Amino acid sequence: MDASILTIHPASPEPIYRQIVDQLRRLIAAGQLAVGERLPSVRDVAGFHAINPMTVSRAYGLAESEGLLERQRGKGMVVASGPTGSQSARERMQLLEPHLKETARQAQELELPADTVLRRLKHLLGN
Repeated sequence: MDASILTIHPASPEPIYRQIVDQLRRLIAAGQLAVGERLPSVRDVAGFHAINPMTVSRAYGLAESEGLLERQRGKGMVVASGPTGSQSARERMQLLEPHLKETARQAQELELPADTVLRRLKHLLGN
C-alpha cells in the first residue's frame, strides 16, 4: 500500500485522524488491504498529504487499539490478523449505513426527490 490510497479532506468537519481510521476500516473490510500487508510509514503518509505526522500517528495508534493494525518490529504497521479480514457485503454495508442515513437526512432537508438523489448516487458510483 502506498500513501495515495488514502483520501484526506482537510476542509471536512471530520478530524483527519478519524478520516484515516475510517478509510482503513473500510479498505480492510472490503479486502483491499490484506492481513499482514504493510502500511506506509507515518512520515510517508504525512508528507504525501501535507499533514502533521502526529495526526497520522494518532490514527495508526487508534486503528491499532481497535485491532485493525498491529505493530511489527522492523516492518512497522501491518493489517492485523483476526476478525478484520474480508467481510460480508452485509457487514460492509453496516459501515456505510450511518453515511447513507446522513445523506438521506440532508436530501430531505433540501427537499430533493429520492429519484434525483439515487440517479446522482448511481452516477457517482459509476453505474
